[in-house]
Amino acid sequence: MGLKVVYSDQYDLNLGNHVFPAIKYRLTKEKLLEERVIEPPDIVEPAPASDEDVALVHDLNYIWKLKNATLSYTEILRMEVPYSPELVRAVWLSAGGSILAGRLALEDGVGVNIGGGFHHAFPDHGEGFCVLHDVAIAIRRLQKDKAIERAMTVDCDVHQGNGTAFIFGADETVYTLSLHQENNYPYPKPPSNLDVNLANGVRDTEYLTLLEESLDKALSQFDPQVIFYLAGADPYQEDELGGLKLTLQGLEFRDKLVFEKARAKKIPVAVTFAGGYARHLADTVRIHANTVRVAAEFVNSNKNYKIG
Repeated sequence: MGLKVVYSDQYDLNLGNHVFPAIKYRLTKEKLLEERVIEPPDIVEPAPASDEDVALVHDLNYIWKLKNATLSYTEILRMEVPYSPELVRAVWLSAGGSILAGRLALEDGVGVNIGGGFHHAFPDHGEGFCVLHDVAIAIRRLQKDKAIERAMTVDCDVHQGNGTAFIFGADETVYTLSLHQENNYPYPKPPSNLDVNLANGVRDTEYLTLLEESLDKALSQFDPQVIFYLAGADPYQEDELGGLKLTLQGLEFRDKLVFEKARAKKIPVAVTFAGGYARHLADTVRIHANTVRVAAEFVNSNKNYKIG
């Protein structure tokens, strides 16, 4: 059985000329098909998250404002993306995609959402290009369905997952690990269960050493039934919004390390993309495609590590 990936052409956030390259979702899907990492039947179309799913994380008033186009100017400014009906459709779909990726992970060992990872969204507002917290919604839905009790987030975006840390801050059923550049957005940074605050300019070897140490520490402290891996492309050395110095190869080793640590403990992994703002869009697409290729290699290795 090959890797199933969750994707919709309607993931495009309709941002126009914006630093967030929402076209990367479609381009990554096309790259994966071109390189035969996946075949067309491997692509699974998500349904939008229900409003009830979204309300497991987000305030009803915020949901109503999003659905009825009544956000204030300040609220839209804080999101840092232009409001549109297409944006709302995309983020509801992306949340549904992360729910589906979580279910696929529990079934197959790995599930991938070609999108998602909007880790700066808070229950009552969006910020940092993030409108709904798809990963939190997915975890809450899987818990509601009693598919899991415990989850871990492993966030390797260059920016700390402040929304994730806030949402799960008092929740002993979810462990949050964030490996990020300290001197970068967001300010302030609510505490995760484990924050690895990286200095500017960290390169492959140091990054990978710290990632391995932090994964070992997290997995010694907590026994998750699924890991949601936010595989940000923005620790890349050519990223416009990051200040780390990882190479393409270093980022690929990062992905392999996460999967190896999960497989050693038979923990399913659900992947979301999070950020990526390389000077050349092709580099962001390459990084995301490599993450999916690594995921496919682990599925195709026939190492069964589903929940027993």
